[in-house]
Amino acid sequence: MEKPAAQAPGKAASEEKQLDDKELELERERKLKKEQKAREKEEKKLKAKQKETARLQAQATSDGPKKSEKKQKKKAAGDENPEDFIDPETPSGEKKSLAPQMAKQYSPSAVEKSWYSWWESAGYFGADPASTKPPFVIVLPPPNVTGALHIGHALTVAIEDAMIRWRRMSGYNALWVPGVDHAGIATQVVVEKKLMRERKLTRHDIGRDKFISEVLKWKDQYGGTILGQLRRLGASLDWSRECFTMDDQRSKAVTEAFVRLHKDGLIYRDYRLVNWDCTLLTAISDIEVDHLELKEETMLKVPGYSSPVQFGVLISFAYPLEEGLGEIIVATTRIETMLGDTAIAVHPEDKRYKHLHGKHAIHPFNGRKLKIICDAVLVDPTFGTGAVKITPAHDPNDFEVGKRHNLEFINIFTDDGKINSNGGAQFEGMPRFAARVAVIDALKEKGLYKDTKKNEMNLGICSRSNDVVEPMIKPQWFVNCHTMAKAGLDAVRSKKIEIIPQQYEQDWYRMA
Repeated sequence: MEKPAAQAPGKAASEEKQLDDKELELERERKLKKEQKAREKEEKKLKAKQKETARLQAQATSDGPKKSEKKQKKKAAGDENPEDFIDPETPSGEKKSLAPQMAKQYSPSAVEKSWYSWWESAGYFGADPASTKPPFVIVLPPPNVTGALHIGHALTVAIEDAMIRWRRMSGYNALWVPGVDHAGIATQVVVEKKLMRERKLTRHDIGRDKFISEVLKWKDQYGGTILGQLRRLGASLDWSRECFTMDDQRSKAVTEAFVRLHKDGLIYRDYRLVNWDCTLLTAISDIEVDHLELKEETMLKVPGYSSPVQFGVLISFAYPLEEGLGEIIVATTRIETMLGDTAIAVHPEDKRYKHLHGKHAIHPFNGRKLKIICDAVLVDPTFGTGAVKITPAHDPNDFEVGKRHNLEFINIFTDDGKINSNGGAQFEGMPRFAARVAVIDALKEKGLYKDTKKNEMNLGICSRSNDVVEPMIKPQWFVNCHTMAKAGLDAVRSKKIEIIPQQYEQDWYRMA
């Protein structure tokens, strides 16, 4: 076999050199191409940017006059004086003289100006007592004189105005009676603050008659706000019949109605629990009580107290039993009211207390005997100790228990929230929440205090004074409504009164 001839060393070196030169050339070409692509890419970006700049410049050039025109129009509208379109030449009470030109923008004051005074002076809203037309009457629910109208008032006025105008145009002798309400406590609070601020006096210092006189002065000074708002709303009210719930005519009517109802045996007086405000020294309605939900122990600022008061806790203590029977443990969120306790209630089926039925506990501070009564309505044997302290004069549930079991009702508070003589000499004269601390200390001294635990509770707060509402028994006037309710029911059944929509008839029957 033949072998390949061997190459000379010089020839091999020459071939290697040629190969290196070729690779270098290829590398240079690749680099040049890469640089060329980068330049082309940069040129494209530059062209795109120039194109966008040109487009924006063209758009700015085309929009410039339009924007300028809009700006000028807006400036012109802003320079326009709305007073130029309010007919200054129309005397009050005369028919409106329309402006010679319309305003470029809608102006309510320009459109509404002068119409209402003309309607009112022309007597368009008055009702004729001698008219033979069928009557249609609405009494405007009187807004409180203390404030201004809100959106709810505006809605009511709009609806009633539509109804009264429609009836008026339909041939009815339509009457819409305007008026304002004295607002009870709201006005009292405002006027009392004014008296204290200006003269350092309370309503008790000046007496009832002079205080009412101050209320009437305040109404005359500030009550015009609402009446002006009603006119601005365009309400077609008969202002010749304007009322105020404390004016002479209404006050005489209230007195007359009261006397007649009393003579007819329909008004009677009884003692009931009320929401008492110890700051305002008056009873307040349920709607004037705000409810504060407490989830745990909470310290609250109370009017008349320099330090916050503890709420949201349940305090347990023991009453000693007669005849050496030991003690019975109860719990309360208002420990100071134990000074007015007159009984302890247990469930009749609770075996733990069967041996105590009819027995008595002894009050540790005054020696009063507290009968142990059975009440399945109030007592839940599974809650707490199953024994409940009863304070009929200071708790709504206990009040009902007191009536069921003929218990004694003992009021332990003065009107300004201090402990009275019924609370015992040891605590008499103390503010109620100071007495709360003192009672706990006294129970500890006697070894009757057990413990304090956090407890969820609903706390009533007066919306006017922010004071804690105190349930307190007070004499109240009541009206026996049975005969009137029957007359109201019969009127609906006979269709003398029609309820619209008809499905609400059931509400009428249920509420009666």
